Amino acid sequence: MKNKGIEPWRRNLYIMWASQFIAMIGMNMVVPFLPFYVRDLGVSTHEDVVRWSGLVFSGPFLFSFFLTPVWGNLGDRYGRKLMVVRAIFGLALSQILVGLSQNVEMLFFFRMLQGALSGFVPAALALVSANTPKENSGYALGLLQTATASGVVIGPVVGGPLADALGYRLTFFIVAALCLVAGLLIVRLVKDEPVRANEIESWPMLLSNYRHAFRSRRIRLALGIIFLSQMAVLMIQPIFALYIESLEPNKDYLATIAGAIFSVAGIFMVISSPWWGKRNDVGGYRTNLIIAITGTAIAYAAQGLVTQSYQLIFLRALQGFCMGGILPTLYSYISKNSSLLRRGGIMGIAASFTILANMVGPAVGGYIAAHVGLRDNFFVTGGVLAITAFLVWRFFIESKGSMEQLSHPFEVTSQQVG
Repeated sequence: MKNKGIEPWRRNLYIMWASQFIAMIGMNMVVPFLPFYVRDLGVSTHEDVVRWSGLVFSGPFLFSFFLTPVWGNLGDRYGRKLMVVRAIFGLALSQILVGLSQNVEMLFFFRMLQGALSGFVPAALALVSANTPKENSGYALGLLQTATASGVVIGPVVGGPLADALGYRLTFFIVAALCLVAGLLIVRLVKDEPVRANEIESWPMLLSNYRHAFRSRRIRLALGIIFLSQMAVLMIQPIFALYIESLEPNKDYLATIAGAIFSVAGIFMVISSPWWGKRNDVGGYRTNLIIAITGTAIAYAAQGLVTQSYQLIFLRALQGFCMGGILPTLYSYISKNSSLLRRGGIMGIAASFTILANMVGPAVGGYIAAHVGLRDNFFVTGGVLAITAFLVWRFFIESKGSMEQLSHPFEVTSQQVG
């Protein structure tokens, strides 16, 4: 009798979607109030708060930059599910430790540990793509990406009120519980195809993938654009809640207000990404990157001119709409210029450059805010993005064909290492 149950790859996809959605909501719940948690741990002066906020935001990305390609290579060789389980439970453990921090130094250390243990999103992408039939890969990766984007939007909206109502520490424990639930779903229900011995022997080694990436002018340039654009975007991350505080006369619900305004950009990224994808198919990568990066530069610079917090809503919407055309375009471009055998490894390297930007950006942003001011940080961010747009205009090489066409771009969320 023919089995009319759900196909195994679809079962995996739906379970991974639910797990990733839960995990990304949890990870983004802490974004709006992390600077306030730094202050609660005994950091008193404004300059020290913004400096430590930058370091704490960038902490997870220090080890993750080096380990993400390693975890990806190990998953290709020894099992993707193993890497997903390791990442989600590592994430849960790190959130418990963050919630138990007694001073800002401990907080910084545990955030670095988070980066070393996690890497959930790249691992989930690798597992789903490896276990999905080729003709369904675009649908699967596109659906999985909606879990990440939705979690980025919903997390700050939920996290702000929870922090105001229950306190900062308890919110981290709630995040850990959500990650544990997601991990148990994966352990119990997700099935992974075993890696065959001949695949282990023929798979490119990590250093070989790095050599290939840096010898290709197109991939090398795209990696540089990823770093510059995401570094600029993340320069605002650690000080955004403090900027809201400086504009908002009502101090009672700061985490809630900051979370709501912060999420506006994520909502418009979700809306705009499919539109940018269609434009890439019709008009090419170079023009779209110039428009998207320039629009993001204008939106950021204008945020430094506002006088009240509600004025940020429209500018955050413009920012999110334009940002929806940056990372997906760059990842799609890199995938088109990579062979199928190397694609997973090359995409892991591209993800590590996003992580490097996530590490450098908040630290630089916190330093600038501490020494120059909160408003000027927005102008600096706009300037870096304007320079990046010029580099795209001057040096970017349009991709007319592909080594192996990928039906849907990978995207990694820059807000955190999940």
